[in-house]
Amino acid sequence: MQVQETEGADGSPWNNSSGCDEERRPTQKEGKKSNILPLWGNERTMNLNPLILTNIQSSHYFKVNLYELKTYHEVIDEIYYKVSHLEPWEKGSRKTAGQTGMCGGRFMQVRGVGAGGIVSTAYCLLYKLFTLRLTRKQLNGLINHPDSPYIRALGFMYIRYTQPPADLFNWYSDYLEDEEELDVKAGGGQVMKMGDILKQFLTKLEWFSTLFPRIPVPIQKELEHRLAERFPQQSMNARNAKPPIILNSHGKYSNSSSRKDNGNLTSRNQPRHIPDSEAQWGEAERTSHWRARSDEDRKDKYRDRDRERDRIRDRERERARERDRERDRHCRRSNSRDRSRRQRDYRSRSRDRSHRDRSKDRYRDKDRHRDRRGSPYDYATELARERERQRRE
Repeated sequence: MQVQETEGADGSPWNNSSGCDEERRPTQKEGKKSNILPLWGNERTMNLNPLILTNIQSSHYFKVNLYELKTYHEVIDEIYYKVSHLEPWEKGSRKTAGQTGMCGGRFMQVRGVGAGGIVSTAYCLLYKLFTLRLTRKQLNGLINHPDSPYIRALGFMYIRYTQPPADLFNWYSDYLEDEEELDVKAGGGQVMKMGDILKQFLTKLEWFSTLFPRIPVPIQKELEHRLAERFPQQSMNARNAKPPIILNSHGKYSNSSSRKDNGNLTSRNQPRHIPDSEAQWGEAERTSHWRARSDEDRKDKYRDRDRERDRIRDRERERARERDRERDRHCRRSNSRDRSRRQRDYRSRSRDRSHRDRSKDRYRDKDRHRDRRGSPYDYATELARERERQRRE
């Protein structure tokens, strides 16, 4: 209609004319808005695990190769050629053996690899789709793409990470029975149907080594109720898959081993209930004695275990004391030997010093005697000469 394509005088898409034209405009406006997808949760991180997000943003593949892709169709072509699994990490790179600290270990020597490992191509492209801010039409094109199941799977993962939990069932409901198969494990070996993958997205938080955004409890219960109504047999098998875990008589967890006995389930580990009509005199006493004896046996077992631990601890303590005493004896012997050696050295040096002193004194006396004996002057002669000289004067 000509009236629907014109705008009002104020430039708004609403026409000022009355009638049914005004009633059609809000529907057209809402249809225009519905193509813009809402983002649930953190609008910067896409609700990804921080370690995965850090490895994506620091990877060479995302910063260099995917930076060149600017359009939605180029990213789809990249998914078609490069994605071969849906794990967050590449095969063999998620190893923590030998790592120390937050980012230690063997991967620290490789550039672009942190403590998590090498982030997968699938998650890099998933975050690239998030940076494009897909519209509803583009997301529908992803989940219905005929060329590759991995293109569809990344579209469903995009929905799981970014869309409100209340809208998840509406997105997935038409594909819960999808029979298309794909290998989701890095390196191969885990083929799943698309419908089973979507059921797992709705019921479990874990996806290999990461977690999906948490779904609020009321919405989670509603999703499980809808799945149970649509797939009653699978929900019954899931309930009967694992028996309940109870505490046995020793206080440990174990699967309840029960059997049918005349239509009634009775446990093998529990005593038989005796009706009042069959109870005899002393039955209560025997039962109480049996329980007391069981408690006493348990206490004796714990007491014996504690005694054995005390004995082992005492032996270790005595060995430590013996090692300390042996070390002290060795130190005392070493000190005694060193003291004796120092005393011998001191006595030897003293003897050498006294011998040198005696030798010096002996040589000094000899020199003095030689000087007196070999002197060219005689005292009496000199005295006579002095007297003669004085007389002449």
